[in-house]
Amino acid sequence: MDYKRLGDYIREVNVRNKDLKVTNLEGVSISKQFIPSIANTIGTDMSTYKVVNPGQFAYGPVTSRNGDKVSIALYKGDRDAIISQAYTVFEVVDSEKMSSEYLMMWFQRPEFDRYARFHSHGSAREIFDWDELCDVYLPLPDIARQREIVEEYETLSRRIRLNEQMIEKLEATAQALYRKMFVDGIDKENLPEGWRMGTLGNLAEIKNGKAIVPSGGDIPVYGGNGIIGYTSRSNAEDVVVIGRVGINCGSLYLHQSKCYVNDNAMIAIPKNGNTIFLYRTMKEMDLNCQSEGSGQPLLTQSIIYKQECLIPKLEQRIKFEEQMEIVYKQKSLKEKENSKLTELQSLLLAKMGQ
Repeated sequence: MDYKRLGDYIREVNVRNKDLKVTNLEGVSISKQFIPSIANTIGTDMSTYKVVNPGQFAYGPVTSRNGDKVSIALYKGDRDAIISQAYTVFEVVDSEKMSSEYLMMWFQRPEFDRYARFHSHGSAREIFDWDELCDVYLPLPDIARQREIVEEYETLSRRIRLNEQMIEKLEATAQALYRKMFVDGIDKENLPEGWRMGTLGNLAEIKNGKAIVPSGGDIPVYGGNGIIGYTSRSNAEDVVVIGRVGINCGSLYLHQSKCYVNDNAMIAIPKNGNTIFLYRTMKEMDLNCQSEGSGQPLLTQSIIYKQECLIPKLEQRIKFEEQMEIVYKQKSLKEKENSKLTELQSLLLAKMGQ
């Protein structure tokens, strides 16, 4: 396959928001998506911001602060947006020679990020500038084949999005039933017979995870922010995983089969086998706000143990668990399917360079 110089197919766009007509302020994440900006713009001259039209790209040339990722994305919104003047905006010159979606797929490859970091330069900040971007070479089949490749990728993406929507609905169903049974209309001063107030220490045993280097296998390895890889051994089964350190500490993951939990997370083991009930009870708490430390937020076993919670009769907990079993079984199937679909997407991206 012929490799072509990217600079021969793209051009920079520099349109400013001089008339202040565009108010939709966006940014670009390291996950290569446009996201609504949370920057404080009070007193900022928005007329200097750059306008991005649907179908155009934007990227941040600074790579030294991005965890080896290039912030670059194709804007797919249905109205114009504005973006900081620190970004470079560009577009494909001829859509009959290069598909914008095909180009975005190339940017999503880990190999592109490694290339960009290697070719970045500077002292205080390392920059992957416009000239370097233009000197990228990529395989460019005919436009029909490009569109076929994009369609293959988008078919997988659509399935992933549908599964994510179903997962959200299943979680909402579980939350609604939990709140109906154990929150709404419950007076803590006049609890039903057999119910009492207690702490998470009454419901679960908490353990710290152990360090591991993922080495391949089919057992997921959990860190503080979810699954980080796979291994062939486990140190937990049918548990709630709790993020222990970092800005997202307190994040919760229900895992009802074997897994390995590393030292950035904790393991909550239910004392009566009601793992789903334990998970939903903890989801009602804002554990992140209970963390200690300023530079590096941290949750400890003692903090988790002392969290106050309602403890219904065991029969009620078992009833809830039985009703939720099918919900979380479906959720688990959708999550596993998305994991496989994401693997297929990665394979498709890898094949682009062959």
